Amino acid sequence: MSVFCIVDDKHVPLYRVVWVAATPHFCGSDSCQREGFYEIRLEQGEVVWASHKERDQLLEALEDWAGGAGPADEEEDESWH
Repeated sequence: MSVFCIVDDKHVPLYRVVWVAATPHFCGSDSCQREGFYEIRLEQGEVVWASHKERDQLLEALEDWAGGAGPADEEEDESWH
């Protein structure tokens, strides 16, 4: 397993990822070249842009890197019964 994931032809270190957009970028500007891409925010305000496939691969790599800790299953709180 690598600590890098390729996004937009860049080897991105997983430990630098701060957050990953859930929805594609849309600003409505005719000159925008990032419409439909997903923003991946890195430390120090840096940004890389990913296709849907790259974004999903990055999320999968982050989960593997974190030890497979995906979203927690909601456990029913039975204390109120």
